[in-house]
Amino acid sequence: MDEGYASLPTSHLLGSVPAVAVAPDERKPGAPAEVGNAAATSRLQQFPPAPAANGGGYQPPGSPLGGDVETQTNWKGYFNVASYTPYFNVDTDVVVDRLISSVYPMDGFFRKIDANPDMYGPLWITTTLIFMLAAFGNFATYLMQRKSDLNIWNFDVSYFSLAASVMYGYAIVVPAAFFFLFQYFGSRPSLLRFWCMWGYSLFIFVPASILLLIPVEFLRWVIIAGAGGASSWFIFLNLKECTEGADMMALIASASVLQFALALFIKVFFFA
Repeated sequence: MDEGYASLPTSHLLGSVPAVAVAPDERKPGAPAEVGNAAATSRLQQFPPAPAANGGGYQPPGSPLGGDVETQTNWKGYFNVASYTPYFNVDTDVVVDRLISSVYPMDGFFRKIDANPDMYGPLWITTTLIFMLAAFGNFATYLMQRKSDLNIWNFDVSYFSLAASVMYGYAIVVPAAFFFLFQYFGSRPSLLRFWCMWGYSLFIFVPASILLLIPVEFLRWVIIAGAGGASSWFIFLNLKECTEGADMMALIASASVLQFALALFIKVFFFA
């Protein structure tokens, strides 16, 4: 190679191309985590659940897990178990605290479930109460009849079907009925909060069913009257708080009376 050609400066070979300064990537700051948490919390306030953008809603088979395809919002999402998992995502401490608040109505239960109503507690309470009413109802009948004649006593399996029909029906239908009534008269309640509140209102009947094993009829009536009164007062205070000063006293009183009627039903049909 010619030495003169080799000694040419590099600038003559490359030409006078100016250097381009690469500016740093100016990206918009990401949304704070609070926005995502607020969006997730807002989905807990409605039922049926709104499909989540992170795959909480229904996605057809073959959709990428990363959510590149827009989440489907059709009716199939309501039959997807993942859509309901946020309502069961509660810690044991939270559930225990709500159970205590249901027994002590002055503890502001409705404010505690305002941001995160759950279905785990109501489902657990209702199912436990069904088995306790069926088992203890039969045992209470045995304790009362063994003083006279045990030959006329037998285990009544129909207690289970009766308890399941009444308790599940009450915990689902009654809150839904009052939800539509409150909406009809101008209030804007949350169906999920109503289900949560009514479900926890049944917890006081769990320890009461144990005390109803006492084979003394007068004490049984005192126990069920106390449990029914406390549960009715719990419903009254929380419905009054959720109406926010609206004139719904007739509906609130009706819900309280219906709750006390449930207590009388438990006594008459399971601990007679």
